[in-house]
Amino acid sequence: MLLQLAIDKPESMGVISLVADLVDIVEVGTPVLKRLGLNAITAARKLALDTAVLADTKTVDAGATEAEMVFAAGAKLCTVLSNADRATHVAAAAVAEKFDAYLVADTIVDSDIAHLSARLPDREAYVSVHIPTDARLYGEVDLEQYVRRVREVRDLGYQISLAGGMGPDRLDFAISADPDILVVGSAITEADDPRKVTQWMRDRMPATGHGWPSSRR
Repeated sequence: MLLQLAIDKPESMGVISLVADLVDIVEVGTPVLKRLGLNAITAARKLALDTAVLADTKTVDAGATEAEMVFAAGAKLCTVLSNADRATHVAAAAVAEKFDAYLVADTIVDSDIAHLSARLPDREAYVSVHIPTDARLYGEVDLEQYVRRVREVRDLGYQISLAGGMGPDRLDFAISADPDILVVGSAITEADDPRKVTQWMRDRMPATGHGWPSSRR
């Protein structure tokens, strides 16, 4: 199981250098991209050293253009909304292949995942089962629903990223869902000792799983 650190506030960027050796992916979150632009990816690459950077673009159109921008800036992965038009996924996937990079299909606003098998190209290495922040804050989240969704997406042949309010208090839930990537944000970035929390979670996460992208065929 890979660990992904989500940076959703510009003031949290400094945490990257504290834990880069303990995580597998550093995510430049959508709010940070909107605030700082492509410079956020460049900065994250410098702070993360050899750790892969994901740009959470949530692309819904102009797939080739947005993929070109973020991969040229140094990102290894970027997100495309799972219910974007197939043409957008195909266009972004072609650019990803050129850069030896990968896409993550984000299901945050997608309630029908049965279509995923026919929609996503092979370069779409992961599907993100993403618990929306606002729904979580307003108490509208059924965690068991997301465990089922992880299993449903895996049955379609994809590797899974699980995101949304994950942290030490939900680690048992995350492990029971058995994603390939666990995404953790504020539980690390807002901790008194980010490295201690990251190490604690890392030590308890299973070492099994597919890890980095493998063929779905």
